[in-house]
Amino acid sequence: TTALRLCNGEGDGLPGLVLDRYERWGVLRTDGAGALAFARRHEGAVRAALGDSVDGVMLRPREGAPEAWIGPSAPATVTVREHGMAMQVDLLQGQKTGAFLDQRDNRRRVRELSPGRRVLNLFSYAGGFSIAAALGGASQVTSVDIAAGGHAAAQRSMRDNGLDPTIHRFVTADVFTFLTAARARGDRWDLVISDPPSFAPNERTRERAIMAYRKLHEACRAVLAPGGLFAAASCSSHVGLDDFLTTLQLDPPDLHVAEIHGQPADHPVTPSWPEGRYLKFVLLQRDEPR
Repeated sequence: TTALRLCNGEGDGLPGLVLDRYERWGVLRTDGAGALAFARRHEGAVRAALGDSVDGVMLRPREGAPEAWIGPSAPATVTVREHGMAMQVDLLQGQKTGAFLDQRDNRRRVRELSPGRRVLNLFSYAGGFSIAAALGGASQVTSVDIAAGGHAAAQRSMRDNGLDPTIHRFVTADVFTFLTAARARGDRWDLVISDPPSFAPNERTRERAIMAYRKLHEACRAVLAPGGLFAAASCSSHVGLDDFLTTLQLDPPDLHVAEIHGQPADHPVTPSWPEGRYLKFVLLQRDEPR
């Protein structure tokens, strides 16, 4: 891959600092004034971590606009390779540092599971899971997101991979509204992927988030074909794995856990920082009718 994490904050002993590399560009994200000041004092260490082959480093403080820090400003989009898959990344306006690098291995798993399946990707953003599924041989991929800009990026990335985006569907809609209409039409998919933004930004919203996850998972199960696969993800550190699994205990109990995954090895955590293990990616299979 040409997109990877070099520093994962507290997991690497540097709280508030995240350093990612995208092809020939670095992106440093800082959380708080102290982390920003520390980064500016240690510019040499950032350069050393990235090596001599980068064109520049973008600084993306949690509060404030992105800025060119070392070298020129990054272009509007950068194309990276991930397990052989090309993806266009927006280093200036994209989520996190530009892309969801934490889902890298899970995108590869979706690619492996997609041959011949009708795939539904919810909260699709820039289409990482959609591209992976299409490359894996999905018969059709439907991508749903409330923001149309992500669909445009996904279509460009599909073309970069030699795929024809016109055989796939891109729907700009609220996910819950889409699922309600799809269920009423009797639409079904063989693989449903749900990767929403965090429902629990803080501990106070945890219980409400658990209810929202359950509602979402019930709606996803309603459009999942018998024997189909459901990939349910959560990026909230305030909803642990055990609580997240309870939101998948639906009535009737026809979903069974097949696999549980998280973030890749370049997102390390420490025993004193358990909230760093925030990503849950649970793969379930729906029973066939008896």
